[in-house]
Amino acid sequence: MSDDNLTYEQARTELATVVERLEQGGGTLEESLALWERGERLADVCRRRLDGARERIETARAARADD
Repeated sequence: MSDDNLTYEQARTELATVVERLEQGGGTLEESLALWERGERLADVCRRRLDGARERIETARAARADD
């Protein structure tokens, strides 16, 4: 599944797993860097999903205000 198809909940859950693995340590530098990069991509997915939800709420509020 591509990152664009992840739901907010899926991305958040995977991001939490990435953070746990990084906190545990024990991997190589390259493994840690790969995890960090994955975490950044997942955080971007979460941010985009939250921004989209915020826009929907603002649109709904504006529509109610126009009534």
